[in-house]
Amino acid sequence: MSVQLSGVLTALATPFAPDGRIDEKTLRRLVDRSVDGGVDGVVACGSTGEFAAMSGAERRHVVETVVDQVAGRVPVIAQTGALSTREAIELSRHAQGAGASVLMVVAPYYEPLTLDETLHYLRAVAGAVDIPVMLYNLPGATGVNLRPETVGQLAREVENIRYIKDTSADMAQAGRLIHTYGDVISTFVGWDSLLLQALSEGAAGVMAGTANVMPAQLVSIHRALRAGELDRARAEWAAVYPLMDAIMAAPFIPAVKAAVNATGFPVGVPREPLLPLDSATTAAISALVERLPQPRA
Repeated sequence: MSVQLSGVLTALATPFAPDGRIDEKTLRRLVDRSVDGGVDGVVACGSTGEFAAMSGAERRHVVETVVDQVAGRVPVIAQTGALSTREAIELSRHAQGAGASVLMVVAPYYEPLTLDETLHYLRAVAGAVDIPVMLYNLPGATGVNLRPETVGQLAREVENIRYIKDTSADMAQAGRLIHTYGDVISTFVGWDSLLLQALSEGAAGVMAGTANVMPAQLVSIHRALRAGELDRARAEWAAVYPLMDAIMAAPFIPAVKAAVNATGFPVGVPREPLLPLDSATTAAISALVERLPQPRA
């Protein structure tokens, strides 16, 4: 699927069965939940998907399952970054062969890299595939912030680097990407609570783990902005913000899963070493889920 990505992308959670294995049946249903909610794409094996706690074989299985379940309805973005260049290339080539539309590549996140080492890694991975690549700027985990001028240089140099997911939580940086380098790269903001601000600023879209919880509500906000209905977008954002804020204030992956569970769609708990939320936080999030407004038809 050759597309220009835009809009709301769900960073899919990965459901695990009680025995710890990937729950493929529930994963397929979770894909349908987002697609039926109107999202513009889904992401397999992102941070919300707990890729770092999976084996390479499990990551391949998740990508294959998501691509198969989507069945061409929306683009599939596969996160294929790894601790070594070799593994990232292998995962990227597999995802391309499995039918992913775009690859999202995070830099290695254990051994601290220099900027030059990071750029060498990104060039090597992008050069090993033919489909579009999304840079995944996650400085909190990688220790390296891909600054706008560096991103612009890479996008001009490497033809298939076409997108960036910026998870720096820095809207000033995102603004520079959008306005100064929008001719060479499309910016997705990956900090859920900045959704309204990012889309209003002109980002190509947002990638949100909370879209597992409230896909239709976030899509409705995007559509309101696209239609020029700013007052409606603000009102709908205000209605979902208490839940958004509660999820962002808690450990994110356990909070997303707790919130999805509270909607009546059981996705289980995170894979250890992550632990479920404490009972008080779970109860607070569940209460906010109960008050979540229905999306506009």
